[in-house]
Amino acid sequence: MARPGPKLVTRHILVASLMVLQLVGSAAAWGLHAVQQQANPQEPETIGSLRERIAAHLAQPRFTSASWGVKVVSLESGKTIFEHNPQKYFNPASNAKLYTTALALERLGADYRIKTSLYATSRPEASGTLKGDVIVYGRGDPTMAARLNGGDYFKGLEPLVTQLMNAGIRRIEGDLVGDESYFDGPPFGSGWEWDDLQAYYGAETSALTVDDNSLDVFVKPAERVGMPCKITTGPSTAFVTFINRTQTAAKGTDARITVYRPVGENIIYVSGKLPIDSASGYYSAVAVHNPAGLFVSLLRDALAQRGIVITGRTRVIDWKYREVTPMDFTKLIELGSVESMPLGEIVRETLKPSQNLYAQLLLLQVGENSRFGSPTNVRETVTGQSQAKVDAISSQSLSEPRTGTSESLGVESLNDLLSRAGVRKGDVLLEEGAGLSRRDVITPDATAALLMYMSKSRWADAYKNALPIAGVDGTLQNRMKGTAAAGNVRAKTGSLRYVYTLSGYVTTSAGERLAFSIMLNNYNAERSDTPVSQGRGGSISPREDMDAIPIMLAGFTGRSQ
Repeated sequence: MARPGPKLVTRHILVASLMVLQLVGSAAAWGLHAVQQQANPQEPETIGSLRERIAAHLAQPRFTSASWGVKVVSLESGKTIFEHNPQKYFNPASNAKLYTTALALERLGADYRIKTSLYATSRPEASGTLKGDVIVYGRGDPTMAARLNGGDYFKGLEPLVTQLMNAGIRRIEGDLVGDESYFDGPPFGSGWEWDDLQAYYGAETSALTVDDNSLDVFVKPAERVGMPCKITTGPSTAFVTFINRTQTAAKGTDARITVYRPVGENIIYVSGKLPIDSASGYYSAVAVHNPAGLFVSLLRDALAQRGIVITGRTRVIDWKYREVTPMDFTKLIELGSVESMPLGEIVRETLKPSQNLYAQLLLLQVGENSRFGSPTNVRETVTGQSQAKVDAISSQSLSEPRTGTSESLGVESLNDLLSRAGVRKGDVLLEEGAGLSRRDVITPDATAALLMYMSKSRWADAYKNALPIAGVDGTLQNRMKGTAAAGNVRAKTGSLRYVYTLSGYVTTSAGERLAFSIMLNNYNAERSDTPVSQGRGGSISPREDMDAIPIMLAGFTGRSQ
């Protein structure tokens, strides 16, 4: 997920002698539009002059310590429009999600749905009592989330509650078990760093995922100065413990609240002060440890609200437990199941907001589906059977399973896809699916090749339509407004500290469709001391520096052939 970076001061160098400066809009708009104005808009611009303008933008002195990588290709002619360091490695940040989502669409298809099953160790009695455990078996559905259900924290779980009600269950004399063993491997992507793990964008992965595996934390001042602030969560749950070290302060006091959850714990420390007149209070989204535990805890609460009593414990079973105690589906009774939205929609909900958790779950999904070979072959082998039967046959009689974690198998599948997409071996070194790892590196060449490949895929529309649209939605909603790129550019953003990326599609003024990959690494905006040209004021952010290039491409009146 993109995180805000510091603003910097800049000036744009205009090199074409026929260009004139046209002042438009705000300081940011001026900085972006200045690079695309032409003296005679009646005459199509040449590829040469476009290349000069892009090169001049990259050559500004304030980028001396940074590294630019750019590749622009025509989807129609296949020609390279512009390139700069196309074979150099860059950290992609969330541009890695372009690879993960392409892989999921190519391997599973846009109509694929992820199933969550309810199993029992015995049949319910006529009275509605089930004497035994109820097992919720997850397979990585990320969509039981408030943001996909009108802000309702429990609505995503309602179909599971309804399934149990429809099975006639009113009392469970046993445990409610959350089985997250479908995925093998640690709950974090390879290379994720500890200081990201308490934040929503570093949430643990789990085959049982709910509300993006994080809690909304709200802090409000108390009624009197000196009293601890009020802390509430969305959803309301006893799954985490809060240590409240806050204080309500006098009017006019600066608001300073810090939230800290140690890695591997569900104790959340909240410290600092809020003025008593703070209307908005403080908000943070905090990832939880053991999200499968949160899942079954919330499910138990939802069942209680519907009058279903559980006399036993709430517990979780993971992949390490299943290594020594395999699940025998033939001895279980399937009480019901629910399916996710189609994968094409999950891809959209991954790319538009740049959701790290969903991207990593998609990589794990592909990896686990590849463990026994083609998932299509597995489904055809057991046509008409339940998912439990599919799992049983997959694990017992189809083939020797591939070894490795779900993540490593997903990366192997990605490398296979890239070889078929014409990406050179070694051009993509991704070790997880979200782009949160600082160890990920790719080349602009590789991303341009992937975008070209996906433009010809049977899933091309699902892929392109899932990307943020400049000036319209997603992480590009507030970018490139009032330019030729608005409503035109569809691209994936990316940012980490000192890293900015933007890759996707644009249609030129002449109607030619292009794919582009733009990467800026090792750029510290705070080091820039180059003033913005006088007369407009303000400053231009690194993201606006990125946006200047697709704006030039969108306004390009020439053609590559």
